[in-house]
Amino acid sequence: MASEEETFTLPLPVLKYSNRVALKTLFGRKDGGLGLVGERIVIGGWVKSSKEIKKEAAEPIPSEGGSSAVEEPKKVTCVKILQSIFRVFAGTTTYPAAQSLEPVAVSSLPSEAILRVSDGSCVAGLQVLVESSVARPSQLLPTGTCILAEGVVNQTQVPGKHVIELKADKIQHIGIVDDHKYPLSKKRLPLYSLRDCPHFRQRTTTVASAMRIRSATTFGAYTFLQNNGFLHVHVPIITATDSEVSSKKFQVTTSLLDNCRMTRKEAKATSDSTEGVSLEVLKASAKKKNTLVEELERSESNKEAAAAARQDLQKTNDLISLLEANTKSSLETSHNCDKVDYSDDFFSCQAYLTASGRLHLESYACALGNVYSFGPRFRANIIPESENQVAETWILEIEMAFSQLEDAMKCACDLLKFLFEWILDNCSEDIQFLSKRTQNTSISLVQSMTISSFEKLSYAEAIEHLKKVTNKTFESKIEYGVPLTEVHTSYLADEIYKKPVLIYNYPKEVKPFHIRQNDDGETVAAFDIIVPKVGTLVRGSQAEERMDMLEKRMKEFSLPREQYEWYLDLCRHGTVKHSGFSISFDLVVLLATGLTNVQDVIPFPISHGRIRN
Repeated sequence: MASEEETFTLPLPVLKYSNRVALKTLFGRKDGGLGLVGERIVIGGWVKSSKEIKKEAAEPIPSEGGSSAVEEPKKVTCVKILQSIFRVFAGTTTYPAAQSLEPVAVSSLPSEAILRVSDGSCVAGLQVLVESSVARPSQLLPTGTCILAEGVVNQTQVPGKHVIELKADKIQHIGIVDDHKYPLSKKRLPLYSLRDCPHFRQRTTTVASAMRIRSATTFGAYTFLQNNGFLHVHVPIITATDSEVSSKKFQVTTSLLDNCRMTRKEAKATSDSTEGVSLEVLKASAKKKNTLVEELERSESNKEAAAAARQDLQKTNDLISLLEANTKSSLETSHNCDKVDYSDDFFSCQAYLTASGRLHLESYACALGNVYSFGPRFRANIIPESENQVAETWILEIEMAFSQLEDAMKCACDLLKFLFEWILDNCSEDIQFLSKRTQNTSISLVQSMTISSFEKLSYAEAIEHLKKVTNKTFESKIEYGVPLTEVHTSYLADEIYKKPVLIYNYPKEVKPFHIRQNDDGETVAAFDIIVPKVGTLVRGSQAEERMDMLEKRMKEFSLPREQYEWYLDLCRHGTVKHSGFSISFDLVVLLATGLTNVQDVIPFPISHGRIRN
């Protein structure tokens, strides 16, 4: 048995599939890695910053006889040089003048590259020292260079944030960088400029921290749902069903009819020839030119001027005719394309990228009980100057059988609290770094999400509160029955209550058709959760399980019955009360990071007028 004085050191864990040590493993120790001094490890990463230090020339190595193995060059004075030159020109000596004047070759001094290397596993970077005899500094120093280095862990000689560094004696790989074309630099770049290079921006510490928080939040959501008996279901992202009638959709097609293509091509050709020309301006100009022609013809003083004026008037009239034909052609194009026959298309019908998977998820809830789905959803809505609007957003959707509105609201609140507790427990280093970088109160906001109660009020109560606001003017009139905009809901959460707000029982006109109608006949069992700084995080509802009410609602929305026949079957056969909600996952990450634009927490953001990669 080992004595109490004996200590045991567990082997340093190595990444299974790349045979290297993650920096998170080094810095995650209580001693900051100091207990690893003397250990030989392999690390890989990208150079964040660097510098080169030149060393003094080494002393000559003595030979066995005691004399230097390398003789120092003899000093040549100015007097001796002049004497040599005089002898050469005087011809009195055969001594070669060049021998004394030849410059001594000076070899390049040895140096050491000091690199700050990050491998993406944590905020911190490791200082790596590489002698020029191991690898050329010119290859290692550029920001973004990738290296795989092997060496011994040493204690840092200069006191600083970290207590260890790596003295590399072997470089297994160097991924060189074209310093002139590489978009990142040692200087901090604004986030908006990084959006132009989404394939490189994750190498910055800010975006890397956001991505680690995003990854941890994903795992946290799965953990909560799996621990509470939910099953994961994949729902289609291409569908013929429109679950959100108010949202604009992206159409999916493999071809358009030839006549539609040709009409648009012809219309474009006409448009190109009249680009920048206003029909009203042309007609006003033609009127003036016509008056001029009449005056010239009456005077008969200058027949050539009259002929030129008539010719100019004719050109203007021809251009007016062309522009009018272009306008008419555009209207016909729109009319024809709205009546496209999709029988020859890939799906033989109109198909869209889904804006919500809730309807499909309901069918599985009616068989498996509690289910969830996580994936991209698509909306083609254009909201000017909105920092939270993207075309592709990731949504976490939950559906529960044998549950009603209150059950869905409780589950949504519990899930949000769990997620933010999870983030605080697993991403504290990244949150602290981002809080300093963005100079905001993201940590306190995340902490408040875990402990504060959510203010609960009906839509009618929310309208009454907004009507009483006197220090702010809203663009849209506040009255019962109007949809609450982002400005309205944000004001409730940020200014009035200063905490998360849960609004329920919306007017039936502002919510989708499949939401259960309340007994008052005016409202539906729907709710939203609005959080300060980011807006609406959750949209939820209880589904309509009554066949007659569902059919009535479909008629109110003028929905084609044949498209929703499969959904009606859920009411016909074994219906059950069920409810659920969807969480805007991107906004959860945005709140946790403290950043201000949702595009900065999405790996490859796609928005109106902007798509990269």
